[in-house]
Amino acid sequence: MKIGTVRINDTVTAAVEATEGKTVLLDDFASVDALLALSREELHHEVDAALARNRRYATTEVQWLPPVRHPGKILCVALNNSANPARIMSGPQTPAMFVKPASSLTGHQQPIRIGSTYGRVHPEPELAVVIGTTGSDIPVETALDHVFGYTIFNDITSPTMRVEDTFHYRAIHPSDTEPDGVRYIDSWVSYPARYKGADTFGPIGPWVVTADEIPDPHDLRITCLHNGRVITDDNTANLRFSVAEVIAFASTYLTLEAGDIIAMGTALQR
Repeated sequence: MKIGTVRINDTVTAAVEATEGKTVLLDDFASVDALLALSREELHHEVDAALARNRRYATTEVQWLPPVRHPGKILCVALNNSANPARIMSGPQTPAMFVKPASSLTGHQQPIRIGSTYGRVHPEPELAVVIGTTGSDIPVETALDHVFGYTIFNDITSPTMRVEDTFHYRAIHPSDTEPDGVRYIDSWVSYPARYKGADTFGPIGPWVVTADEIPDPHDLRITCLHNGRVITDDNTANLRFSVAEVIAFASTYLTLEAGDIIAMGTALQR
C-alpha cells in the first residue's frame, strides 16, 4: 500500500492511496510516524476501515507533507552508484554516510528555497528506505526485515557552498613509526551542513510504499525531470552497496530506529 502525510482544512493526518489519483484520510493517525508501531495486520485493518468509511479526496486537493515528519535521523550514502568508481581516486570500500537534518525535509510539490548566497544548486534523486523496526548490529541476511517501506528522496545539493565549506589542510594522523607520535597528511575535507542541509533541501514522498509491495528494491527506476527535461534516468540495480548491506553496515555503528530514513545514493545514468 501507499501511505503518506497530508494537510487538509488545517488538519494534518496520515493518508492512504485509494485509487489512482485518490486518497483517503486515516483520521486516527497524525502522520506515517504514528503508523510505524502497528503490526502489518493492524495497519491493514486501519486502512480497510478508513477505505470503508471515509471520503476520497483527489491528490490535488491536499497539501503533501513529508510522510515521516520527525525521523530520528536521515542517513545519506555517498557515491553509492556503480558509475562512481571511475571518478573516485581513493576512498573506502564500505558505505560512507553523512547525516542530513530533519529540518531539511519538505513535502511533494512544495517549493525549494534557494537563497541569494547559495550559488549553484542541483537535484540528486535517490531511493530512500524508511526503517520500521529498531535494531543494531543487524545481519545482512535479515536487514530487509527492518524496512517499513520505500520512498523517493531528493538530496538537494549546492556545489557552490560545498566549495566554500571545503578545507585543504594538514590533518593530524598517528605516526606509523612512533607509538605516541603524529604525522601530517595533506587532506581535503568538506562539511555538508549548509550545502546539503539547508531548509527545503530534502524533498521526500509523497508516498511511502510498504515493503511487502516491493519484493526487490534493486529493480526500481528513478527518473528526475526539470521543466520537462530528463536530468537522470537510472535504476537501483546500479547501486554499489545494496539496501541490506547499507542497513547492516550502518547498524554496526548507529542504532537504527523506527522512522529513520536512509537515502541510498544518487541516480546517475541518463
